[in-house]
Amino acid sequence: MHESERHRIILSAVQERPVATVADLVTLTGASEATVRRDIATLHVQKKLRRVRGGAESIAPPNFVGINARPFSMDESVRIAEKRAIARAAVDLCDDGSPIIINGGTTTFQMVHPLTAKRLQVFTNSFPIAEHLLKHSKNTVLLPAGAIYREQNIILSPFDNDGSSHFWARRMFMGCRGLGPLGLMEGDPLLIQAEQKLIGQADELVVLADSTKFAKRSSMVLCPLARIHTVITDEGISDRDAAMLEAADVRLIVAQVGATDRQMTAQEA
Repeated sequence: MHESERHRIILSAVQERPVATVADLVTLTGASEATVRRDIATLHVQKKLRRVRGGAESIAPPNFVGINARPFSMDESVRIAEKRAIARAAVDLCDDGSPIIINGGTTTFQMVHPLTAKRLQVFTNSFPIAEHLLKHSKNTVLLPAGAIYREQNIILSPFDNDGSSHFWARRMFMGCRGLGPLGLMEGDPLLIQAEQKLIGQADELVVLADSTKFAKRSSMVLCPLARIHTVITDEGISDRDAAMLEAADVRLIVAQVGATDRQMTAQEA
């Protein structure tokens, strides 16, 4: 990719989010980390963006900014075999006719395929999940009111009257940025505010987290381990992390990644 094209991509990215990290820009441009850092330095000198630790930000950000969360498209194909296995195990917990909440995310999105065989009431803040279920299933789908965040393909609202308070769910299914001794972690206050409202509407919280999430951390705790009823992960979970969940009285389900999952992943690569 030519330098001028990389610069256009970088400048576009910093306009869409509070901070574009070097890792994000490496993914978007396909360039090396060293090249991206040089591009950021050049654009900083040209006063087209502001260089910050770990990335770059816009000098004149738009009034309506994004949230501190990775774009849906960037994570959609990461560890896809594990996500499919985890999602299948999650849907196995759902009985026909039950009301459930599915929070937006790339792991929870994989629930849509096995859900086509179910008939549930599904409340979700995810555009891709709602669209797929409407087209390919007989599930009843409900959406909250709020603003659309295009990169994450979710609907969020800072207000209480977004419609979620009128929906009760047997279980809420959600992913996370990280999972550790302090609990479930996310990286944006608005995201946490919206997710806490949804968690409050469900009897049980079921977390879908591939095994890498146990090594990841964020600056904000969404809820303590005590609020989590079940964690569904893959076979990569360590004994230490499994013991952490057991000590917190959290039910652990380890999804088995099948040959079909890996074969589908290889075909899509």
